[in-house]
Amino acid sequence: MTTQPSQQRLEQLLDAVVVDEDGARVGEVAQILLDNVSGRPTWVRVVAGALRPRPILVPLVGASLKAGALRVPHPRARLRAAPRPAAQEGLSPEEEETLAAYYGIALADDDLVPAPAPPPALGGAEGAPGAGESEEAPSEPAAPQLEIPEAPAGRMVRLRRRLAGSNNHLARALADLLSADRLDEDVWDDFETTLITSDLGVGPTAELVERLRRELAVEGISEPARARELLRRELIGLVDPSLDRGLALEHAEGVPAVIMLVGVNGTGKTTTVGKLGRMLVAQGRSVLFGAADTFRAAAAEQLGTWGERVGVRTVRGAEGADPASVAFNAVDEGITEGVDVVLVDTAGRLHTKVGLMDELGKVKRVIEKKAPVGEVLLVLDATTGQNGLAQARVFAEAVDVTGIVLTKLDGSAKGGIVVQVQRELGVPVKFIGLGEGADDLAPFDPEGFVDGLLGE
Repeated sequence: MTTQPSQQRLEQLLDAVVVDEDGARVGEVAQILLDNVSGRPTWVRVVAGALRPRPILVPLVGASLKAGALRVPHPRARLRAAPRPAAQEGLSPEEEETLAAYYGIALADDDLVPAPAPPPALGGAEGAPGAGESEEAPSEPAAPQLEIPEAPAGRMVRLRRRLAGSNNHLARALADLLSADRLDEDVWDDFETTLITSDLGVGPTAELVERLRRELAVEGISEPARARELLRRELIGLVDPSLDRGLALEHAEGVPAVIMLVGVNGTGKTTTVGKLGRMLVAQGRSVLFGAADTFRAAAAEQLGTWGERVGVRTVRGAEGADPASVAFNAVDEGITEGVDVVLVDTAGRLHTKVGLMDELGKVKRVIEKKAPVGEVLLVLDATTGQNGLAQARVFAEAVDVTGIVLTKLDGSAKGGIVVQVQRELGVPVKFIGLGEGADDLAPFDPEGFVDGLLGE
């Protein structure tokens, strides 16, 4: 007589998070299929994906259950590629045979047995395969519940407050200007020097000072509020609110929008990919990550962690693999899964190394064999100043940069880099980052940015 599994054991299975052989999250158990003869659990139907849920049939041969995580002895990629039965309930004998052959297991006496070894414990509960044997715990804890990213609309307000609270050069320059009893040459020289050292650049500084001197010579500074408004207006003009700062997310039917992120080492590209993915998820878009940074240790794992927090899958290759191949596969899988956007992370590249820059161009060309690259976003560390401009020039020549992401634009950055880099490349700053929080990336808003710089 076959012992039936306890109701408690079935409930534990039904509530489990499924992880692969390496501990990576696959999905959640939605249904348990019992063997007709023994009555034991033999298959589970797993729902993978948050925005576009898809069912996966997974055998329990070799599985272990611990602390709410069901670990199965297969890689995630193989699980996701498994044949899918036509019906949503049950399995026909033919379908079970097909799946058994796919997973390399054998069927005997209407029950599943491993080939060649007996199955290990499924948590050691009564009626489970291998009952009484020790449990094998997952190497990693079960993934947390999916997070709900902050909507883009509220981010700039918060980031503006943070920028306003920082000790930035432009705000101090304005305070010094307005505190002067009279505007003599020494005052203007100091003001001009401060603007230049804030990374505004010599050309934009000269334009701004000339216009302010002309306006204030006529109106004076008897009304500080008026002088502040004049400076605000001129700064907004320099930042150029007329530029199109939207992402190119339009795409043909069946082909995702593709966005590449490029930059030198240490600018925060991988983190920016993760944060941008969160923002797109908050907008209701389905996203796939391509981990084409195959040179930096743990880059793919880092990106995968960002994705798992919001239900975004990461396509990766082996360490040292051809980054163009990984990027190509990511776009190919994005087409197969029908996602809206594929975000491709690339390895940090020294702009002085010609070979590395040529390879970056190759990545873009290979991607475009599958789908057009709608955006190439250059990630710049706002604290690097003039060095960042040198980087920007080289990257723009290699891959036709369409937009800028400025990271670390906090109290240590000087703000003026926004104007300089836009003038240098002729492309807009589209996103700014202020802090290490998961949602500390916001679409760039010229007026909000200037207000933050002026301490308002």
